[in-house]
Amino acid sequence: MSEKADNSLTFSCGAKMPNRFMLAPMTNCQSHEDGTLSDDEFQWLTMRAKGGFGLTMTCASHVQAIGKGFPGQLGIFSDKHIEGHKRLAAGIKTHGSLAVIQLHHAGMRSPQDIINGQPVSVSDMKKYNARGLSIAEVQQLKTDFIDAAIRAQQSGYDGVEVHGAHGYILTQFLSSDINSRSDNYGGSLKNRARLLFEITNGIRQACGPKFLLGVRLSPERFGMQLKEVKTICQRFIDEGQIDFLDISLWDCFKMPEELDHQNQSLLEHFTSLDFKNIKLTVAGKINSGYDVQKILDARVDFVSIGRSGILHHDFPKQVMANPNFEPTPTPVSEDYLHNEGLSDTFVKYMKRWPDFVA
Repeated sequence: MSEKADNSLTFSCGAKMPNRFMLAPMTNCQSHEDGTLSDDEFQWLTMRAKGGFGLTMTCASHVQAIGKGFPGQLGIFSDKHIEGHKRLAAGIKTHGSLAVIQLHHAGMRSPQDIINGQPVSVSDMKKYNARGLSIAEVQQLKTDFIDAAIRAQQSGYDGVEVHGAHGYILTQFLSSDINSRSDNYGGSLKNRARLLFEITNGIRQACGPKFLLGVRLSPERFGMQLKEVKTICQRFIDEGQIDFLDISLWDCFKMPEELDHQNQSLLEHFTSLDFKNIKLTVAGKINSGYDVQKILDARVDFVSIGRSGILHHDFPKQVMANPNFEPTPTPVSEDYLHNEGLSDTFVKYMKRWPDFVA
């Protein structure tokens, strides 16, 4: 991939991405405890847009106060958040990047000390001390996801991504291990996926055909079955209501954990689907210029970059200038990360990653 070639990508909704690099949505704990935007979060994200990411995605942004998943999380559950989001969306778009916010609810994974109460989930979960939602609360959750997307559109974002991955609340609905409901939202895969499709179809209806809409899914962990996740992907493709699928693989180069699906790599299970008008991005250990090209050559439309986007705010520019670009080896110093736009809070959070911060 070179800077001179036309690496742009146009989505079904008409939004145009100038290159094939997306900043992955990453927990960074940098905003204010009431969910409003901080200068640190603004700096971190706009620096990536300036560094050449064709699509800059925010961290997970919770759609209900009770859905908060980590300290310093950027919220979008109230109109009080709009002012900060207007600033952030405009700051990202100034650099020619698409501005996309990830809509999130942690469900049973909301820490009790952070939400000052009992977390909620699809069903009662003793392990997490979570209680199951009533039907009225499920309807309210759907409404709050859609309202958050409307707020995002009012704030000037190009689009939203619905977070259906990593064991958060929409995964909890999808998972046959976690979902023990006996109503229309439990039992069959169609019922367990009902809320996800009601949310995405509701966002499309409320925000119109020109609003960029994506969904993040993960095919492993938290009771997710590869076959079921592929079935959900196929339904999204067939119905054509969303613009892209973001599949979080943890490692794009590994084999599936399920023994009866090891006839091909985890990535190949998804690239073998006919995506029609839906674009595909994947995340998981795409660290170097070589990795980027390998994933793009595997019929993935654009790459989702996490770790290397932390190490290099201008990772896309570096790779387009040098296809063999290798990121700085870790561990790196705190000063190094400060120079790359990470606040003290984010650096402290990164110390949870093994051998990342010296």
